[in-house]
Amino acid sequence: MSTAEHLRRGLSVLCCTVAITGAAIAPIHAQTFPSRPIEFVVHTSPGGGTDVFGRAVAEMIMREKIFTQPVTISNRTGGAGGVAFNYIKSKRGDPHAILTVATGTLLTAASRPELGFGLENYTPLAFFALDPQAIAVPADSKFRTMKDLIDAAKREPNAITSAITSATGTGRLLLYLLERETGAKFRFVSFKGGSEATTAVLGGHVPFTPENLSEMFSLVEAKKLRVLAVSGDKRLPAVPDAPTLKELGYGISVGTGRAFAMPAGVPKEAAAAMEAALKRVHDSAAWKEFATRFMYEDVYLGSADTGQYFMKRRAEMAEFLAHISAPAAK
Repeated sequence: MSTAEHLRRGLSVLCCTVAITGAAIAPIHAQTFPSRPIEFVVHTSPGGGTDVFGRAVAEMIMREKIFTQPVTISNRTGGAGGVAFNYIKSKRGDPHAILTVATGTLLTAASRPELGFGLENYTPLAFFALDPQAIAVPADSKFRTMKDLIDAAKREPNAITSAITSATGTGRLLLYLLERETGAKFRFVSFKGGSEATTAVLGGHVPFTPENLSEMFSLVEAKKLRVLAVSGDKRLPAVPDAPTLKELGYGISVGTGRAFAMPAGVPKEAAAAMEAALKRVHDSAAWKEFATRFMYEDVYLGSADTGQYFMKRRAEMAEFLAHISAPAAK
């Protein structure tokens, strides 16, 4: 079953256990929203996958003149997403602050009650796509295949370091799944964004990264980085020689969901207007071209379905967090 089919089938059997506000699509012209500039909040530094995604959608909204107010980008980095999440939480009831969501980071924070970033703090708007992960090394790396990398990490546990964007994000989740599947053990170092992580690999400071292909593709295209494998359900046209992890027998398929959410407590009319605007963007030729260029698996979900998807993935992330925290608890 493809990732897209898995998403859609899973939605019909989910049961809501927290209050997440949905929003039905309404005509944009019938709303008073927005009454001032819209702020797209990004938890990573400029150039990262989440930043690139948010900027592209903001540009499409303005280019199509969907709203009379501008859409700005606000990079609020730090705390593994906590700075951005806390900012959105502080904006409860304000529909002009919109979180640009990377699902791995968001759901990790939501799975830790002590942080206070539960899903009840957000109003889901729309899910746009899945951004697959890629395991990449410098072009001259001694690791020529995925098997080379795994075998080395099995021979010398924790001797090979990976560059990731969050200690609990999707890149780290991929490392965990590889370790569980193969018995390999990796170290990791966190960076503020995917562009910084890939730059560290390019400079030879870190042997590899398992982050989003979209964040490293310019370096792959320039033949400065080489992709050993991708994490989606099928090979990607942009890197046709890179096998999927499933092809290699690892049984792993993960990716970063790209989505948007408002703070909790916003007016339903404003949420509906923003959802309608995002749907209009997703239906555009400009988005289709962008999604293809950045190797996304294009999957659209509206407000209610996005909320249910968040809940389902939060349960999976809670299991992941329990596993990686178990050694420290001993």
